[in-house]
Amino acid sequence: MGFIDFLGFFLAVLVGFTMGLFGGGGSILTVPILVYLFKITPSLATAYSLFVVGIAALNGVISYARQKLVSIKAAVAFGVPSLFTVFLARGFILPALPQILLHTSYFTLTKEMGLMMFFSIVMLLASVSMIKGRKAPATADTEKPWNYPRIILQSSFVGLIIGIVGAGGGFLFVPALMFFTGLNVKEAIGTSLFIITFNSLIGFTGDLMEQSIEWGFLSLFSGLAIGGIYLGIYISQFVSPAKLKVSFGWFVLLMGMFILLKESFF
Repeated sequence: MGFIDFLGFFLAVLVGFTMGLFGGGGSILTVPILVYLFKITPSLATAYSLFVVGIAALNGVISYARQKLVSIKAAVAFGVPSLFTVFLARGFILPALPQILLHTSYFTLTKEMGLMMFFSIVMLLASVSMIKGRKAPATADTEKPWNYPRIILQSSFVGLIIGIVGAGGGFLFVPALMFFTGLNVKEAIGTSLFIITFNSLIGFTGDLMEQSIEWGFLSLFSGLAIGGIYLGIYISQFVSPAKLKVSFGWFVLLMGMFILLKESFF
């Protein structure tokens, strides 16, 4: 195993760690790790990412569920619409995209390049959200009527992003759960992981017939991510995730800029 492989597997632990600590974010790291360190094509990397994130999130859900920090009602309200758009993206939108998206005398935009550029834009938007942050409600307000049309619209949009780029959507689900359903941050993280589990694994099943899966590699990477998610859950008892999220946001911002520049000019 070379240094690059060792670094990639070490970062797999970081993937799970961020999910356990923040309720999301691991998938933002997974695709770049797979593409740039393990040289996996973006299409296959997004499929692998869905599996890794789904399996890691499942283990996180078990831990949060034991603490009664998972809201099934909120998970259903947010999860069902997003499941539909995940299936739509993986089953119809991605396969329908041509291998050459744009061609001029100076530049050719391939499907793989387009996926990575779109992924980098998602990273940049997520990083801004992490850096700016949003003030959570002082107390949970579960009695407040839910705005179901807005919930359906937002969760459908997140599901579309998940399906296209293989990202779990945790950084979008957690604040949405808090502001639209009144869950506190711990409940929002646990519920977000629950939604991510089903979205990611169902999205991955759509790739089983289309992609050749290297199960040995995928199992090792996923196992390390699972270890990381338990570490993140443990550390979350002693540190403020909100403070760490800002630092992680700057890291994601720099990575997103790197990917966008690399795919655009190199």
